[in-house]
Amino acid sequence: MKAILIDDELHNLTNLQVLLNTYCPQVEVCALAQSAEQGKKAVKTYLPDLIFLDIQMPEQDGFAFLRSLDYYNFEVIFVTAYDQYAIQAMRFSAVDYLLKPINIKELVDAVNRASKQNQLKNQHKQIEYLMDWFKVQSQKEEQRIALSTVEETRFAKVSEIIRCESSNNYTTFFLSDNSKLLVSKPIYEYDELLSNYGFIRCHQSHLVNKAYIKSWLKEYGDFLLLNDGMQIPISRGKKQMVKEALRM
Repeated sequence: MKAILIDDELHNLTNLQVLLNTYCPQVEVCALAQSAEQGKKAVKTYLPDLIFLDIQMPEQDGFAFLRSLDYYNFEVIFVTAYDQYAIQAMRFSAVDYLLKPINIKELVDAVNRASKQNQLKNQHKQIEYLMDWFKVQSQKEEQRIALSTVEETRFAKVSEIIRCESSNNYTTFFLSDNSKLLVSKPIYEYDELLSNYGFIRCHQSHLVNKAYIKSWLKEYGDFLLLNDGMQIPISRGKKQMVKEALRM
């Protein structure tokens, strides 16, 4: 894959280039850019398959750089110092990122995923939804989340998710169109992402959209009855939190 590295600090660029040359032989570094403007010129010149992009840059940050482009026919791996707001956006969009200082195993894993995504050619959609994440924060019912399965990356409205169920390090999403999606990420990541969108972690293995809760059943223990007839257990340690979430 032809790659461009964009970061305003030269030592970060050269360090990343050395790591890629050493541990990722499938990547050919075509250009180093120390600003968004240099990055745009490099994109036009080399038509890369992959861009490593710093977020925090002077004049124009990484997200503004992406918004300024006319197309996204490449994979993106963000390289950033920890920024919770940015990390949340990238998790929603299933876009890869690396935290500084770069961990070699995480770099290799991210490059391998980018290689697979490059074959599937759906990364441009993920970048578009990353941009949408910033636009629609005031319209939570329209917020979409990228759910990556073995077969596809599904872009689902948060309001279409009925519930999530955990199985070890996998999470199954149950959607309002009766489809199910198995995603290879643990449920706690989605608990963190969806807690501000009306989702309740009523049990270690269950995360429920309260818009689909019909009632609280108490006859044979504590369960949430959903509109589709499913009964979801409420763990003893979660009861008070669930009551507060449902304003009981």
